[in-house]
Parts: sequence; structure tokens; C-alpha cells
Amino acid sequence: MKRLLFLIAFVLPLALWAQDKEELIKQILANPKDENSIQLIQRLNSYDPDPKEMKVYFKKLDKSVRKSTKGKIFERYIQAVENSSVGKKAPGITQFDLEGNPYSLQDLRGKFVLVDFWASWCPPCREENPKLVAIYQDFKDKNFEILGVSFDRDMKAWKKAIDDDKLTWKHISDLQHWNNGAAGVYGIKAIPQNVLVNPEGIIVARNLHGDDLRKKLEEILK
Repeated sequence: MKRLLFLIAFVLPLALWAQDKEELIKQILANPKDENSIQLIQRLNSYDPDPKEMKVYFKKLDKSVRKSTKGKIFERYIQAVENSSVGKKAPGITQFDLEGNPYSLQDLRGKFVLVDFWASWCPPCREENPKLVAIYQDFKDKNFEILGVSFDRDMKAWKKAIDDDKLTWKHISDLQHWNNGAAGVYGIKAIPQNVLVNPEGIIVARNLHGDDLRKKLEEILK
């Protein structure tokens, strides 16, 4: 299913949006000494990035590119995605809730938790919210919770979106927009995204939405 996404980090020429994966790979391999090839690697699958795939093509770039500032930043991004992939322990998140109190992902230990990365200004996130509300109503009494992590910078807009969309689960943010601290440790450069964490704190799924998320919850919350 095609999904509109809000992306950050590297601004790409509009023409690149039309390129398919095969074309991107050809361009990466043809330009190993061009720092812009880093952008192309990220574009291979910016919504659900594969750290192994990114490593393969990153290693094909010239050493001068890999050791550049952009290269070092991108290498840290790959590591963050790898550290927050399925089977890994979910990185900790502590930010402020709507009352201004610190709240942590660890406070929900012992439950299945969907960590939902979103923002009030993100249309695809808002479109996804009614489905998430329905899923929460069906599973909230089965040891399932949602932790909304907002990439907002405006407190009023954040609160209004929560009220308007009737998002009754726990919400936190550091109000730093794309510089949200969780974005770095989870390798988030597009929203909406999410990770599903089990009661032991292990990530069991990443980027499941709608029917796919419902099926997964039905499977694990029997």
C-alpha cells in the first residue's frame, strides 16, 4: 500500500522520487565518490529501512565519502536502525507527558507496548489515528498499551490533535520536532512509524499498521 511520508535528514531533488529501487542502486554504484550517493542509499527504503542492505551499499562508497561528516552521520543512523530492529532490546525513552511530568517507556514494562512515532502536523499520522483508536479499544484490556511519541514543537497543537483524534493512551514529547531524542536512537526519519515491544522490553515488530497490526496483536494476545 502506498503511503505518504514525511522525511527528514537529506533533501533530495524531486526527480529522485520517481526513481525505483533498481535505478537508485545503479546510480549508487556508478557514483561511489559522490556524497549524494548517501542520500540515495537512504532512499532505497526510507520508511522501513534495512540496516543490512544499507551497510552493503555504504561499504561500496569511496573511503573519502564514508569518512566524511555526512558519512559518519549516516553510519550512526544505520547503527540506530540496527539497534532498534526486531529482536533487539527497545532503547529507552524518557520525555514529558501532557502534564509536564517525565514518563518512560520503561514505566510500561510488563505490557505489550506499541511505541507510535507521530506528529499533529503529519497528515498520514492523523489518517492512521482512527484505525489506531479502534485497535486500542479492542486490545487495551489484554495487556496492551500505546505510547505516543510526538515530533511536535507546539504544545497547543499537540494537545489539540490528541483531543480531536480521541487518543486516550499515554503521550510524551520533548517538543523538539525532528530533533526529538527518540528519533536518533530509533533511526526515525519518516513518520508515522512504530515499534511493538513485548513485556520483556524486546522489539517484536516494526512498522505494522491497520490490519497488519491487528493480526499481529491477535496472534500474540490470545
